Amino acid sequence: MSSTDWRSEWLSHRLADTAARGLTRRRRLVSDYTREHSSVEACIDGQCVLSFCSNDYLGLARHPALVAAWQETARRYGVGSGASHLVTGHHTEHHLLEEALATFTQRERAVLFSTGYMANLAVSTVFASSSDVLYSDELNHASLIDGARLSSARIARYPHGDTVTLAHLLRRRTEKKALLLTDGLFSMDGTVAPLTSLASLCNAEKVWLAVDDAHGLGVLGAHGRGSIEHSGIRALDVPILIGTLGKAFGAFGAFVAGSHGLCELLIQHARTHIFTTALPSAVAAAAHAALRISIEEPWRRERLAAHVVRFRAGCSALSLPLMDSMTPIQPIILGSNQAALDASNHLLTQGILVSAIRPPTVPKNSARLRITFSAAHTADDVDRLLEALGTLPPVLRS
Repeated sequence: MSSTDWRSEWLSHRLADTAARGLTRRRRLVSDYTREHSSVEACIDGQCVLSFCSNDYLGLARHPALVAAWQETARRYGVGSGASHLVTGHHTEHHLLEEALATFTQRERAVLFSTGYMANLAVSTVFASSSDVLYSDELNHASLIDGARLSSARIARYPHGDTVTLAHLLRRRTEKKALLLTDGLFSMDGTVAPLTSLASLCNAEKVWLAVDDAHGLGVLGAHGRGSIEHSGIRALDVPILIGTLGKAFGAFGAFVAGSHGLCELLIQHARTHIFTTALPSAVAAAAHAALRISIEEPWRRERLAAHVVRFRAGCSALSLPLMDSMTPIQPIILGSNQAALDASNHLLTQGILVSAIRPPTVPKNSARLRITFSAAHTADDVDRLLEALGTLPPVLRS
């Protein structure tokens, strides 16, 4: 056996095991978009499809204003920021975007990060340490889970949305300082965290509350301020807000918003802010343009809401079981990995792209179709999806 055979054997074994459990993932190649200024119709792997699995909720990713802002800023600053924010990478466009995000989220300040993953790692590692305890909803996003692990704090997971169990855990803790992490809008279920109860508990028990509202900002609430506005609580009740710019806002990057002191602490101590190259200024300018559009065009949220109502009524007529979600995230639980893959492949034959979501993204035996809507979809698009779902074999619909 050559010196490299054992490596190949190990790799082959791991990949074969992944395939045997129905967990192989593959990247789809997007080569073109076929509807003007929209990302919902695309040529993917050589097939033109209608997509219902993007997070481009407001339909802004290909908006001409974002493209123009990107191009104009790239001509001025180039395509790379050249350094981290704390060296020479923090440009005027970053500063203006941070100010706009702070105003939008009704907070004193905001700090940009290159990705939502980096933002979540920053919050956990700066606000929790080995002498602290960190509480985490069991369905939190992977970046929140990884951030909790990196913090070195004691981790206490609580059942999804179970504030009774959480209250018991909070009152039994021995650590003086505690941080609670939760998604605002859970990306695989479409459910909104019980933020009113969480905020009340955290205030009573002197626990820091951090909400990752990656999927809620721009979508939920009368003004698109996310799950906090949707829940009717004050910005002050959630001292740490994490948001992303690559979903409803159609661009890229992330931010943390809060008090002046909180944001300054992140700038001074968050390794994922200090030791990485800043977002290109062109990205910041495009995100800023998207934020303005989301504020000025509330019809995008209204259209999303109408799509959800239309879809849920259609699924009821088809006897398709849905989770209790009135958000643009509409999962259909199928259980087994193979059933989810088969259903996704069947829809693809109808020209509809919906991803099969399997563990570890979701809990074991809860593989699903994760259907998401965009303001770029039309009512006819929703009807076309329902028609395709109606052709699923009964064995995949039970």
